[in-house]
Amino acid sequence: MPYPRLLSLCLAPLMLLPLAAQSQPPAAPAASPRDAALVNRLTWGATPAELARLRELGPERYLQAQLRPDPKAALPPDVQASIDALPIARESAAQALARQQAMRREAKDKPPAAAQQIQRQARLVSRERAEATASRALLRAVYAPNQLQEQMTWFWMNHFNVYANKSDIGTYIDQYEDRAIRPHALGKFRDLLAATLRSPAMLVYLDNTRNTAGHINENYARELMELHTLGVKGGYTQTDVQELARILTGLGVNTSGEPPRVKPALRAQVVQDGLFLFNPARHDYGEKRFLGRRIAGAGMAEVDQAVDMLARHPATARHISAKLAQFFMGDAPPDAAIARMARRFQETDGDIAATLEALFRSPEFAQSLEKGVFKDPVHYVYSSLRLAYAGLPPIVNPRPGLALLRRLGQPLNLRLTPDGYPLSQSDWSGSGQMTARFEAARAIAAAPAAFYRKNKNEAPEPVRLPDLLEADARSGLFTGLSSATRQAIESARNPRDANTYLLASPEFMRR
Repeated sequence: MPYPRLLSLCLAPLMLLPLAAQSQPPAAPAASPRDAALVNRLTWGATPAELARLRELGPERYLQAQLRPDPKAALPPDVQASIDALPIARESAAQALARQQAMRREAKDKPPAAAQQIQRQARLVSRERAEATASRALLRAVYAPNQLQEQMTWFWMNHFNVYANKSDIGTYIDQYEDRAIRPHALGKFRDLLAATLRSPAMLVYLDNTRNTAGHINENYARELMELHTLGVKGGYTQTDVQELARILTGLGVNTSGEPPRVKPALRAQVVQDGLFLFNPARHDYGEKRFLGRRIAGAGMAEVDQAVDMLARHPATARHISAKLAQFFMGDAPPDAAIARMARRFQETDGDIAATLEALFRSPEFAQSLEKGVFKDPVHYVYSSLRLAYAGLPPIVNPRPGLALLRRLGQPLNLRLTPDGYPLSQSDWSGSGQMTARFEAARAIAAAPAAFYRKNKNEAPEPVRLPDLLEADARSGLFTGLSSATRQAIESARNPRDANTYLLASPEFMRR
């Protein structure tokens, strides 16, 4: 099929219609459209193997396995080997930061030209580690067995967004993902909130390292309430922002590795955990009044009290539930579903898995499976890679996938503003985006060698993708394809074009 004709198919209003409203051919004997829809929603993208796993376990056991993932579940050995070869696996964030600090000290004694070169090398450490963190995230998304945990890790990385290119955040963003976010992605929201609050990436990004007694910086306090917990309509005041900022004074980063010099009376108040540091000499110990409650000056104890109040506030339950509902159900999720989730959130003291279970068992969620949710670029690229390379050896080079995310406007950990990437369909469904997605589909379908080339000079073994529609015809993955899409794919001159048309089809734009 000529490029313009297929592209017009991708841009057609058909893309925005519920799949149930499109004409569908008879399903393959073993097919179950609802099973495929559920797998697409709970994972980064359905594959024949993942759909077979659901059928083997049954929907109930499959759901429970995703909500409460097996901590011993492992990546394929080749994928784990690729992750183990990344610089973030060979050097800790603290070690990398110490190396950068040493470079900068060395630069002070060098002539200007040499000093600039050393400073560039120090900045390169952050960029390399940020790219390695993104590479690890892509490999996990494509191959990890605990797919819902992978989705929720990205969801919370986006909710608690930091910008990897600010200062040295790229140096330690790997530990932000692996220590602050991932362990709590399906756990208690209070634990997740506290972990982000102690993360150097967050403290640097929102300027809390500049927030000290007598020199208040409100940036983190404001976003902590507006974006992370209560929401813009959460009922707090500007005074609450100021008081929370006072509570957060002294939270910062320890770049020296040594404990801070404080008066003897304050030494017991010092809290040092890796790169995190609470310095009592920088804390405002005055009494505060936050969200209508008196907070006595007590150092880290005040911070913990404020975290408790924010995590357990009814406005937080509503705000988090609404955002989760939009992520899994699409724009304007029904109020009834959000209210049910918020009640469950409060009943379980912010248990994220329990809140999601309330969503997944709701009639509103079942209805949303019929029409699908439009994919943002991350969902689109990950689901394309999962489907296209499902029957092949694991990819070894995630950089082409990361380049596609940049081209589509959603590079990992590079959203400049603290609100994270938007979740609305209107942000990702314009004609320019659809044109770029067609090119992304062609890159994934027609240039698989790029994903198997470890370096520029390497010539990997030739890799050929099968005709996906033909090879997976009986899997149940494609029962929702319209007759127009099937006709376009079947008219392709070769499997490469057929796969491009499938990945660029209106139906594949939804999950």
